[in-house]
Amino acid sequence: MRRTRGGVVDVDSLEDFDRRLSCGVHALAGWRLRDVDLTRRGRALQAVDVAGALFLGCDLLSDDEESIRARGAVVFPSVPDVPVDTYRTTLYSPRELFGTADYPRSFDATVYAWSQREITRDAALAQALHDHSIGIALESWVSHRRLVGVMGGHSALRGDRTYVDGATLGRMLSQTHTVATGGGPGAMEAVNLGGYLARYDQDALDEAVTMLSAVPSFTPTIGAWAEAAFAVQERFPDGAESLGIPTWHYGHEPPNPFASAVAKYFHNAQREAILLEICAGGIVFLPGAGGTVQEIFQDACENYYADESSIAPMVLVGRRYWTEELPAWPLLRALAKGRPMQNHVHLVETVQEAAALVQEAAALVQERPGGLAADL
Repeated sequence: MRRTRGGVVDVDSLEDFDRRLSCGVHALAGWRLRDVDLTRRGRALQAVDVAGALFLGCDLLSDDEESIRARGAVVFPSVPDVPVDTYRTTLYSPRELFGTADYPRSFDATVYAWSQREITRDAALAQALHDHSIGIALESWVSHRRLVGVMGGHSALRGDRTYVDGATLGRMLSQTHTVATGGGPGAMEAVNLGGYLARYDQDALDEAVTMLSAVPSFTPTIGAWAEAAFAVQERFPDGAESLGIPTWHYGHEPPNPFASAVAKYFHNAQREAILLEICAGGIVFLPGAGGTVQEIFQDACENYYADESSIAPMVLVGRRYWTEELPAWPLLRALAKGRPMQNHVHLVETVQEAAALVQEAAALVQERPGGLAADL
């Protein structure tokens, strides 16, 4: 949802620009005009105070551009020869990323291939502007939702125990929250699948997992893997919303099609930080490897320095896994000892226990003065 009122106003079409000026606007301070053809609006631009306005990728006559720059506007021109809209105002949809052609010719694959070429100054600028725009769109998207994150490995095969647990967890958490994941395959896809089927019963989830198991992995054929997911969506239409935040940094791992909104970034470090930041409802950590361990301690660092009012629960699933295979739990528990976060880190055995802890924490938030709205 783009901003249309208040101190910041997003203007994304010529019609919206004309309508606002017709209301008697005389100053454009705080306006962000994106990809608007203003080549026939020179007179209108001369008639208003443009100081503090931001023109992103707009078409302007050279004299008009020189004039508005001189009068205090900031102008960012379009970056040529790039496959992405550097000033887009919405998140991606799975269909936008995958399209209808074979995956190697999809938008997602095309952008990844472009990002792997030699990075010119223009290309680096385009990637930075794109990620900034995605961040603004994501901020709007999450503003009226309470998110809970689920982290886990990308290697879980459709139908195996970890995958089924992830799907079950996503479905349970989506009864009270909007689930967010890293947006990739494996456990991340499973959680988004569970979120998508939150309005359906357990039989539907079981059937969906069976359908997906026919193509257990995105290797060797991403196209077949994605089409199996879209077939599930056709079988079970009108799924619930969830969020995926993948990255072209890991372009060999496709985004999963079950996240209804996809905030895809070029820069992985930015994507990781944002994913942890927006999950005010807490984060559940399923078994994973290096990336999941990194996310545990990134999240722990945020909670370590937070006060009691801003700590988000951390729930690790799998006692033996997190104490023996990858013993992150002993260090996390030692780190939390004596800090406000101490009572907000948990180690459980099942996803059912994890969901119950997250929902219990949400209920406590709602009981505070002002309720849930006060925390959003």
